[in-house]
Amino acid sequence: MDGGGVDGYGMKMVRNRKVVLRRYVTAGYPTVDDMEVVSSTVMPRVPLGTMAPAVMVKNIYLSCDPWMRGRMTKHDDATAEIAEDFVLGEAMVNFGVSKVVDSTHPVFAAGDLVWGLCGWEEYSLITQPETLHKINHPDLPLSYYTGVLGVTGLTAYAAFFEVGKPKKGETVFVSAASGAVGQIVGQLAKIAGCYVVGSAGSDEKVTLLKTKFGFHDAFNYKKEGNDLTGALRRCFPDGIDIYFDNVGGATLDAALVNMRRGGRVVVCGMISQYNLQEPEGVHNVIQILSKTIRVEGFAVFNHFGLYPMFEDEMARYLKEGKVTVLQDVVKGIEKASEALIGMFSGRNVGKLLVAVADE
Repeated sequence: MDGGGVDGYGMKMVRNRKVVLRRYVTAGYPTVDDMEVVSSTVMPRVPLGTMAPAVMVKNIYLSCDPWMRGRMTKHDDATAEIAEDFVLGEAMVNFGVSKVVDSTHPVFAAGDLVWGLCGWEEYSLITQPETLHKINHPDLPLSYYTGVLGVTGLTAYAAFFEVGKPKKGETVFVSAASGAVGQIVGQLAKIAGCYVVGSAGSDEKVTLLKTKFGFHDAFNYKKEGNDLTGALRRCFPDGIDIYFDNVGGATLDAALVNMRRGGRVVVCGMISQYNLQEPEGVHNVIQILSKTIRVEGFAVFNHFGLYPMFEDEMARYLKEGKVTVLQDVVKGIEKASEALIGMFSGRNVGKLLVAVADE
């Protein structure tokens, strides 16, 4: 489909559907109505007169990630946020896999496959090409670069090894373990020679953790009622060395009670808190002092220097069958909003992504 326009090079305008934020979410869960898909046209080339090097890409896959929720709220103190708030009426932004269709940047050429930050749209003009990475293992599924070989995998790898600093024989607890990051962390923990247990929100996901991803044990936290402390004591009778926290709240509180002396808590996400009007408190903080626990927050943007090493290492694990991937693929940009909303209630199983074009 095209808009009928032709530029001086005989290139036609093309349709560009995009997901935009209609209004900021003040509290609670976002809804599909907070977003909409709008259609416009775009010339699939870097506009003439663009001063700085830029890249025009056709997006193939778009990633759905929990951190997008924070950007859907208007913040008065922008310095407290990991990334800027979304701009109303403009395409939402996240990581994706794309094909370069035009470039004025010396590193990228038409036909290159890349991953990086792009709009939630069919075509994106990338004015900061330094956020893009060439895909060096096209023999693996391109969709992996929204997850295990992209920022999700780098998050799991850097947070676990750089912050968690595992030692062979240690015990590791991963919350939201069937999620995009958690499933990778658990498998990396096994590769590192650790004993790993995960929590998830359904029996189906618990089974996946123990059969597909090879966790030593797993439990359904929804079946434990208010006794998460007891559940962790059952799984870790001698305590937890590393807690990889993806949820915060009551699970973090229970983990602190069960940590071993000198343990490490890697705070990677707090999905249980993102949609609350009033955040839950953490009550067992005295454990940090009495057990000399190190609690450290993690932001992947501080670790992109590791990416080349990580990509080759993770590609090798995938080819050797040491890391298994589970993806939840939604087809069509018109379904992107619904997919994102569903992620916050745990509808997806594995890495959630949206396919917006054929490879």
